[in-house]
Amino acid sequence: MPRRARLSGGKNTHGAHPMAMPLAVLVSGGGSNLQSILDKIDAGCIDAEVRVVVSNKADAYGLERAKKRGIPTWCRPHTEFASRLAFDQEMVRVIGEHGITAGTGAVVLAGFMRMLTPEFLRAFPAAVVNIHPALLPSFPGTHGAADAAKYGVRLAGCSVHFVDEIMDHGPVIIQAAVPALPGEGGDALAARILKLEHSIYPQAVAWLAAGRLAIEGRHVRIAGAAPASCGDAALPYLASPGLEQEFLPVP
Repeated sequence: MPRRARLSGGKNTHGAHPMAMPLAVLVSGGGSNLQSILDKIDAGCIDAEVRVVVSNKADAYGLERAKKRGIPTWCRPHTEFASRLAFDQEMVRVIGEHGITAGTGAVVLAGFMRMLTPEFLRAFPAAVVNIHPALLPSFPGTHGAADAAKYGVRLAGCSVHFVDEIMDHGPVIIQAAVPALPGEGGDALAARILKLEHSIYPQAVAWLAAGRLAIEGRHVRIAGAAPASCGDAALPYLASPGLEQEFLPVP
């Protein structure tokens, strides 16, 4: 039987729709994917509300993005904790205080550079999502775009997936591919991939918030999604499933 990744909304605390899905976003860096999600929430494209932004890095700019919008933040260096489990247990506690628990809300990883423990994932079953700058299962790990450029691939891209206990391994929700140019460095390729990340991650979160995702083994079924969408000469790409109009990338 498929597992329906339908998560209920909760109490409204920041002016969102009363049934908006509560989200916790985990960041370790700049938080540009957090920003893309916030922008689409503001535009009414995602029926969700970011309740808290969590980080293990005090200098993560994603925390500043949250503070500018009045979103609560929590930051503690993971090195202050006796173990990986102890750090994750504290994150679960903090996230729960903001109304995100098993079956209510979701956890969005937006450049969070730590592996989550099985205990953390069990606290939020089928409700933790991540984005990776490569076409999984190719080039997992922390340098996806650079590894793809070094290998000399002709197509590169990004993947949004549910998180399981193996790095960059869970069921894929959506992927987008861009041409990889001969001789192109990892930074240049990563910049073009990032433009697509800012489209497919908000789209995936919108599907999740709308209850349109169902996990069937390694597959994620998306109710009502088009098979694919394509770019043009100004911005060549292929996304599957297809992006809805409000999530299309802008050249």
